[in-house]
Amino acid sequence: MYRSLTVTATGAQLRQTLAAQRTTVTTRTVEVTKATAALAVAQKQVTAATNTDKAAKDRVTAAKAAVAAAKKKLSKVKPRNKSAVTSAKNGVTAAQKTLTLRTTQARDAATALTTARSSATAATAALTSANNSVKSASAAVVVTQQKIAALKTPAELATQAAAVSKSVVTAVRPAFTTADTVVVYGTTVHYSVSYAYRRMVDDAKKAGISISGGGFRTKQRQIELRKINGCPDVYTAPSSSCRVPTAVPGRSLHEIGLAIDVTSGGKTLTSKSPAFKWLQLHADEYGFVNLPSEPWHWSITGG
Repeated sequence: MYRSLTVTATGAQLRQTLAAQRTTVTTRTVEVTKATAALAVAQKQVTAATNTDKAAKDRVTAAKAAVAAAKKKLSKVKPRNKSAVTSAKNGVTAAQKTLTLRTTQARDAATALTTARSSATAATAALTSANNSVKSASAAVVVTQQKIAALKTPAELATQAAAVSKSVVTAVRPAFTTADTVVVYGTTVHYSVSYAYRRMVDDAKKAGISISGGGFRTKQRQIELRKINGCPDVYTAPSSSCRVPTAVPGRSLHEIGLAIDVTSGGKTLTSKSPAFKWLQLHADEYGFVNLPSEPWHWSITGG
């Protein structure tokens, strides 16, 4: 019983994990889109910087040729022609200034190209990382989906619960103490059915059905109820001999928190109660079975 319910709890946790993983995939996919765009921009910058670098180098080559031509012209000017010498010298000076400028521009272009290439390399690495993140997140989604697919269905869980419920009672009763109980929405039950009961109450509420009730009660309280309900003999008379069927002390599942007398809106259930009809349809999904003679009595064995 407890083991089967743990599977159901695991299913809820896995579905929460799956939702988070799908969100991660979406986020990582957006990052891939951004990284792809960033890489495209970086590659364009590299192309532009490469063209600028080539043009700058060509201008340096042209400037060097201009300096050489100016010097050659100066060497051919006759010294006595002072104005021609001055003009030729000015030509050399201008050509050298242009060469200096073109050299500086070429150096700047080379630096810009290096920067652009570094940016492109970083953008490529970012895109690779983003793609790997998407692959990793997508793989995690697949694994979680496989785990969910491998879980038992509600019907399978109910079958499993029914198969082991008697062994649960056998195992619980000898060692039972009140420390084994927990309070769920005001109802004290054995911890092994606490999750199932909580989920059943929550799901019923979603369907517009209010469920509460009395779970655990002491053996002494069971004795008191036997007396109140007019059982011919408190310890030996069968449950059916009482005015209100009441189990023999020491045999009631209430005494170990594995049975619940369900109420709805503060009223004991009848076979016509909406809550009873809802439980008839759904209680087995949570491992609870009705005692046919008592519409209000639900336990893991039906006893």
